[in-house]
Amino acid sequence: MSRTPGLNTICVHAGTKRDPLTGGVNTPCHGSSSYLHPNPHTGEVAYPRYSNTPSQKAPAEKIAALEGAEAGLVLASGMAAVTTAILAFAQKGDHLIFQSGLYGGTQYFLRDQLERMGISFDFALAEDPGSFAGAIRPNTKLIYVETPNNPLLKITDLARIAELARANGLISIADNTFASPVNQNPLKLGIDMVVHSGTKYLNGHSDLVCGAIAASQKHMQKVHQVMVNLGGSLNMQDCQLLERGLKTLGIRVARQNQNAAQMADFLAKDKRVKKVYYPGLNNHPGHEVAQKQMKGMGGMLSFELAAGPKEAARLMSSLKVTIPAISLGGVESLICLPCQTSHVHLSPEQRQAEGVTDSLLRLSLGIEEIEDLINDMDQALSRALS
Repeated sequence: MSRTPGLNTICVHAGTKRDPLTGGVNTPCHGSSSYLHPNPHTGEVAYPRYSNTPSQKAPAEKIAALEGAEAGLVLASGMAAVTTAILAFAQKGDHLIFQSGLYGGTQYFLRDQLERMGISFDFALAEDPGSFAGAIRPNTKLIYVETPNNPLLKITDLARIAELARANGLISIADNTFASPVNQNPLKLGIDMVVHSGTKYLNGHSDLVCGAIAASQKHMQKVHQVMVNLGGSLNMQDCQLLERGLKTLGIRVARQNQNAAQMADFLAKDKRVKKVYYPGLNNHPGHEVAQKQMKGMGGMLSFELAAGPKEAARLMSSLKVTIPAISLGGVESLICLPCQTSHVHLSPEQRQAEGVTDSLLRLSLGIEEIEDLINDMDQALSRALS
């Protein structure tokens, strides 16, 4: 009796392109920009900008397998994935609906680029599917969500968004970066397309910038053509790094889930902390939905001190194990102030409206021993509030 391969088996083996000449167990890195034409072996016109070389196909197929998709595509950055996915289905005169509280870079793209393209858009409340329904117009083409979102970990009901999109003939896109395919699979809940900043959990070692898209073959045909036109392909060396990182995705994220849950519990019980945002906590507004659609609650959390911005900055400088740095999802724990990093391009008023205060700290848990991380946070809290 055959069985479906398990998570870590998929992480290690899916998409691998072994070279029969050498017998190497890893996908070779084909460092060529020129390929034989006509190709006597494949019949394809291979070219890196088309993202159809073996080096580029390997991580794309692995990501597709992890997301339960028919096809995958790797790109040069997370924003390349976001913008390519959106522009594949939007044109002048269209209206789009976006979840409020999106990653700051995505919001900056919407406000800086879409209007000049003649594309209008509205924001709907992340935790209220009814607000998405109320935003639909005759010319609406797609709904875009991000769950858990960056940095407040708001949860959007993916199954309800997918149902709403199908009922109205709309494309649905979900940014699955914070959850990773280990914790959440939006396509299995009815979403049409998934995007990732592969820089984060997919690679997981803080040494690569990349993005990914997973969807049906039908949708990916449109996405691929836009990617070719915009030139957002990922180079072969980075594809090799990405595939290497993906092999340990399952075991890395499992450990990060555990660490985040224990850190959230510690912070939630500490009187020096005003509020903790983590979907695994019972008092999180999206806790019930997260339990329904997520297999793990993720390695990300954010929190506010019972103090102000100066104390938040002092806490970061007092940490000895966790590193004050931008980005997230790596094997090392990282902390930052979103007002100065991911949401710096938003105005103070826009940040305030979304709840991103100047003292909000975003914490990405790594794979270190949790006792070391909690002891480090404890001493930093004491120094910051002394």
